[in-house]
Amino acid sequence: MFVTDIRKEFYDVVVNQRVALFVSPDIDALCACKVLQALFHCDQVQYTLVPVAGWQDLGTAFMEHKEQYQYFVLINCGANVDLLETLQPEEDSVFFICDTHRPVDVVNVYNDTQIKLLIKQDDDLGVPSYDDIFRDDEEDEEGDGDDSGNESDGSAEPSGKRRRYDEDVLERRIERQRARREWEARRREILFDYEQYEFHGTSAALVMFELAWVMSKDTKDMLWWSVIGVTDQWVHDKIPHMKYVTDIATLQRHVSRHNHRNEDEENSLSIDCMRITFEYDLRLVLYQHWSLYESICNSCYTSCSFKLWSINGQKKLQEFLADMGLPLKQVRQKFNSMDMTIKENLREVIEESANKFSMKDIRVQTFAVHFGFKNRFLASDVVHAAAALLENVEKDETPTDNFIKALDCLSRSNLERLHLGIDLAKKKLKAIQQTVASCICTNLILSQGPFLYCHLLEGTPDVKLFSKPLALTLLCKYLLKAFVCSTRNKRCKILPLIMAAPLDVEKGTVIVLGIPPESETSDKKNFFGRAFEKAAESTSSRTLHDHFDTSVIELKMEDRGKFLDALITLLS
Repeated sequence: MFVTDIRKEFYDVVVNQRVALFVSPDIDALCACKVLQALFHCDQVQYTLVPVAGWQDLGTAFMEHKEQYQYFVLINCGANVDLLETLQPEEDSVFFICDTHRPVDVVNVYNDTQIKLLIKQDDDLGVPSYDDIFRDDEEDEEGDGDDSGNESDGSAEPSGKRRRYDEDVLERRIERQRARREWEARRREILFDYEQYEFHGTSAALVMFELAWVMSKDTKDMLWWSVIGVTDQWVHDKIPHMKYVTDIATLQRHVSRHNHRNEDEENSLSIDCMRITFEYDLRLVLYQHWSLYESICNSCYTSCSFKLWSINGQKKLQEFLADMGLPLKQVRQKFNSMDMTIKENLREVIEESANKFSMKDIRVQTFAVHFGFKNRFLASDVVHAAAALLENVEKDETPTDNFIKALDCLSRSNLERLHLGIDLAKKKLKAIQQTVASCICTNLILSQGPFLYCHLLEGTPDVKLFSKPLALTLLCKYLLKAFVCSTRNKRCKILPLIMAAPLDVEKGTVIVLGIPPESETSDKKNFFGRAFEKAAESTSSRTLHDHFDTSVIELKMEDRGKFLDALITLLS
């Protein structure tokens, strides 16, 4: 059931208990986890933190902890399946679910005792009403029981009356069965409409921050984490632009409240403390930690606008730099080393030239954090750095080690780790840029009818990096935008994209991901989750639907052909 008073129904319940905290490996979940950890530290709540990468992990973690714990908090996992069916818990276990995945499973919504959903009600949830999807079978049975009881009593009556009575009973029974069949057909239809599309709701970090705010325990660190959580949803294309803008406006109010607190002289903080500011900044990735040239080349927005994979695109980029009037020597050196005079009005200069090159949206609303004088980070910088640490493939470290490192880089006491993450993120963005260029230039994107399809072959540079869901999502989003910019086929511009990349060569598996069509106004609803399930079912392909995002699956290499054929038939 939905929790209406998050403080009373959630926090006050767990504050004197031991809690198991299951966290999914995405940046928004990490940020929500940081906020909750900070609150738990305030009130000395004992908890165990367990990273869970998929449904199997969640099942295993629950089996290991169910004896010691009664209360479980699930962050960004567990809302979109029938959790009690999946985990089979004891009757006294209680699950608090703070999850952005939609649609929320109807059984979770209407379970009043064990499932508590920490989900914002103002999201467009569209949950079907209880009577449309649940029905008491007892009513029918009672009705049948009355009829059969009367039959035996009526044996003394004349046979004519009795025959007529039997016919009435039969008619009533047929009528009831027909009504039930109609109800079931309608229920299937309602559930299909409700569960057809997968999408994301309000950031979990923002929900947790609002809990802290309600209890007057919110700090600047918590506010910064909730900013990163919302920015993660925007960077990885999980929410529509309008939703991002409204959430940013909510955060902006909190930011000005916190900044206002520190303005009076008596309470002013020392300069090495953190300051969060609202910025209308450039859509250039990591440009303050890179050279301007590298950032323009490796940002999805500018790279696709210029079509940098073509010779004409490179010429256009040179024209753009010339139009800005910036010396090449300045543009190619690290941002920190650029002349102060150039840096002062750099954003205005870039925006002015970008408008001439029809890049009207080069600036976006976001936040920056200042740690003292030296360190300034944009929220998107931290998202890229944390994601690169979370999915680091360079060293053979366990997913749990990477999870802890990504969690650490969010603390301001760990700036070295954040800088390490930024270096990894640069490598990752370069790899994405090169892969996109090679896919476009070698025509690897095929139109399969109802969707576009691209398969990265084993042996492609950096292919190991794209066996991870966040990296593959970024590549997919970037590739579709680049393809839409470069193709002349109007029909292809409105198609979704399915991407496959090698996952485990020894087992012969690939990771498959589907994303909705590219458009600025799109509502980011993804129908591939259901489609993948149906296609796997109808062809009995060997798939593993283990990911919390239903649009990401694992598939056996040999079954790829029949699986795709089934998808084409299904979606045509």
